[in-house]
Amino acid sequence: MESQWFVIHTLSGQEQKVKENIDKRIKSEEMQEFIFQVLIPTEKVSEIKKGKRTTTVRKFFPGYLLVNMLLLDEKGQLMEKPWYFIRDTAGIIGFIGGDRPVPLRKEEVESLLAQIQERGEKVKPKVNYDVGDQVKITEGPFLSCTGVIEEIDPDRGKLKVSVAIFGRNTPVEVEYSQVERA
Repeated sequence: MESQWFVIHTLSGQEQKVKENIDKRIKSEEMQEFIFQVLIPTEKVSEIKKGKRTTTVRKFFPGYLLVNMLLLDEKGQLMEKPWYFIRDTAGIIGFIGGDRPVPLRKEEVESLLAQIQERGEKVKPKVNYDVGDQVKITEGPFLSCTGVIEEIDPDRGKLKVSVAIFGRNTPVEVEYSQVERA
């Protein structure tokens, strides 16, 4: 039998506690042959608060865990031991799919694991703006100019803002930290 990935719904904000509880219970209840990995997909997000750059960890799917486990036998029937082990863990609401949990497809798992790997390595700037928002530039050569956001480049942490200079709209590139809502 091959293990499969399942999505488990947890109480909001309890993902880490549930993961630790499962990891601890796997050893004490000898479930290593059924449950192989428990993941909380996260990414690092940086933002500037009160002039200080802070980095926080944000969950891709708040309220959900991914578990690599043996839950279905060769005939596709639920195996009771791992089913009740997960169901009886404090903080778990249930499997996605209810009483007939559906494993993630291989392509979905590969895509998710690639995203986790990619996002885990680099810090992504938090974007609080949308194209069309009006902003005021708070630092740099265009200090106190107001303009409209034309483009957002989250990879570089930059915005392209259209600012009126000498009666003409001119696109100016600024960092997220250099603007505030007008």
